[in-house]
Amino acid sequence: MAAPIELLIESVDYEARGVAHIEGKVIFVDGALPGERVHAASYRKKAKFENAQITAILQASSSRVTPRCPNYGTCGGCSMQHADVPTQVAIKQRVLEDNLRYLGRVAPEAMLRAIHGPAWEYRYRARLSVRDVAKKGGVLVGFHEKKSSFVADMRECHVLPRRISDLLTPLREMISLLSIRDRLPQIEVALGSRVDVLVLRILAPLTQEDEVHVKAFAELHGVQFWLQSKGPDTAVPFWPLQAPALTYELPEFDVSMPFNPTDFTQVNHQINATLVSRALRLLDPQPDERIGDFFCGLGNFTLPIARRAREVVGVEGSAPLVARSRENAAHNGLAHKTTFHAANLFEATTETVAALGRFDKVLIDPPRDGAMELLKAFGSLGQDAPRRIVYVSCSPSTLARDAGLLVNDQGYALKAAGVVNMFPHTSHVESIALFERP
Repeated sequence: MAAPIELLIESVDYEARGVAHIEGKVIFVDGALPGERVHAASYRKKAKFENAQITAILQASSSRVTPRCPNYGTCGGCSMQHADVPTQVAIKQRVLEDNLRYLGRVAPEAMLRAIHGPAWEYRYRARLSVRDVAKKGGVLVGFHEKKSSFVADMRECHVLPRRISDLLTPLREMISLLSIRDRLPQIEVALGSRVDVLVLRILAPLTQEDEVHVKAFAELHGVQFWLQSKGPDTAVPFWPLQAPALTYELPEFDVSMPFNPTDFTQVNHQINATLVSRALRLLDPQPDERIGDFFCGLGNFTLPIARRAREVVGVEGSAPLVARSRENAAHNGLAHKTTFHAANLFEATTETVAALGRFDKVLIDPPRDGAMELLKAFGSLGQDAPRRIVYVSCSPSTLARDAGLLVNDQGYALKAAGVVNMFPHTSHVESIALFERP
């Protein structure tokens, strides 16, 4: 590692690293905040940039706080605990604005107030890795170490609900008793309104003695175990067999959403409810309107929209998810107002989109790759293109790219945009944007 140099931190990048310049070269400094003066030592040097870590803070930012979690700096789950929450949100808002400005060449007419909520104990979904490491005392259960495939030696996690954080040590102890502890690479955590589920990913069957240990843990700690032998669709309940269904609630819309523990759902139930509420206000569905929900998943937005609109069409790439969406619509008494289709939206064309019929408005919630082909198809519909688009994004760069297409090529106006702090203490930026045609 190079000798430390003094740096003035000018800004932060999209990975929450401090950004400084010296002799025309960009230096990315882990854990540094804007306005700070630090001593930092480079651990990676390239022609145009260097990565560095702080060796001393000479002048601290007023936004700097002491990280609450003892695993911070080792665990790769969080990267921003050294900044207070308002600063974290401001950084994410700046990331969104910069992406829109420099990548999309667009600017929203208004910036929405950031959606944020509890900063701790918010993760209702998590994937914990499991490793048996003799040098560290046996079985480890937790997130990966920062920039590493190693599992952090964790006994608590402050972004998990306390009742799950408190299970980390008992889980280590229980798994150490199993004959297949070297064949159990991960545990999926899925928490619902009435039940907590732990899915054991197993690469070999449990023995009878293993089953005794797992059942005893479930009874003692009040959780339900599922077993997953191969892909997500192989996950099945193990113990107890009789347990409440996994659900999350959207009370504003009188929607209860059943899900399986390996389904995609938002990790932060409270923020998700607020996000759905904001999306519906921006979309403003009317009783006479036909609305499309693209990348609809289990119906997280579809069903609330159906409470307000005449008809909603949900489109999703996974046929099993489409089947689950239909079930959820029926569960909420909305089957008569919803239709679902399975389609690869990354290969959308004018013809495939037109075949779905005309939409007054649409909501899209794509994965990180964005929705370029779908939006191109919308643009080619002429007067039949939706007049309003609400875009929920998990990637500010692809949102910016797609916004550029909508605004610069298709004549939409970017009326508003804002961030959603779905993952406090991480650099992950969720956002929402509203586009309208004149």
